[in-house]
Amino acid sequence: MSAVLPPLSLLDLATVARDQPVAEALDQTVTLARTADELGAFERLWFAEHHNMPRIASAATSVLIAHVAARTERIRVGSGGVMLPNHSPLVIAEQFGTLAELHPGRIDLGLGRAPGTDGATMRALRTDPRAAEAFPHDVRELQGYLSGETRIEGIHAYPGRGTNVPLYILGSSLFGAQLAAAYGLPYAFASHFAPDALEQAVRTYRAKFTPSEQLAEPHVIAALNVIAADDSATAQAAQEKVLHARVRMLAGRVGSGGIDDDMVVALLDTQVGAQAKHMLTHTVAGDPDEVASGLADFAALADADELMVTNPAPGLDQRVRTLQILAEVAGRSA
Repeated sequence: MSAVLPPLSLLDLATVARDQPVAEALDQTVTLARTADELGAFERLWFAEHHNMPRIASAATSVLIAHVAARTERIRVGSGGVMLPNHSPLVIAEQFGTLAELHPGRIDLGLGRAPGTDGATMRALRTDPRAAEAFPHDVRELQGYLSGETRIEGIHAYPGRGTNVPLYILGSSLFGAQLAAAYGLPYAFASHFAPDALEQAVRTYRAKFTPSEQLAEPHVIAALNVIAADDSATAQAAQEKVLHARVRMLAGRVGSGGIDDDMVVALLDTQVGAQAKHMLTHTVAGDPDEVASGLADFAALADADELMVTNPAPGLDQRVRTLQILAEVAGRSA
């Protein structure tokens, strides 16, 4: 008998392949969203805010959410996350309040305190390096705008006021766990690329959780990478390509010029390769049975109430097949 899995959700970075037009990548993102929506096996689909990264097209997160929500019917759509130090809480309340009015009951607002980029780009965003220190206050200010109980007299979010868009705290450390627990909010851990503090952060969050109007019991979302195929060999080959792509990305940050395939292979045995492998610690790759087993093992390790899956396989066809296999696996465990 199959293990009962927690609900599955999706995280999409609107990845742009080498030499691929951005418009085509965004069109594929919509195709994947529609596929997930039609399969009916996924709770939510989130997009992440990153800047100055040529392979990621989800920088304007609220714009992409609006585009995808208008082209799907059931699945919740949201941010995983908006990097709040880059923005005014009032502006985010207006943006997501507008989304909530356009798509009632389908919009999530996940919040992170990292800049989602490097220091130079952070300065280009006009972000003060100290802005992250105000994250707890900014979350409360944003919460006030969305609930209609503003913390700044005479200032309201229109649209936004009274929409009560649900908030989620994202993190990869104990800070986010403690804040989510103190505020009584769901906590999403970025274990798909930052595995180290997962178990400790979840324990801390559960131990310190205080109920709120939004959430009576703790809710943990843990992220992992999944590469599914009809046979194990195909999945393993795709996993190798994903690792190479991660090495190429990391090497591009520390070097200059083009990085050809031979160089990527050579880098696998360096510190860059070790970092790439470590970032992909929580990756499940295999056929349907292997994916089912891997998801169950990770859910137990993470003590997760929900799994947030990234779909990094190369090529649209492989990503669609991953979604189909995930839906099959979820159906087995229901």
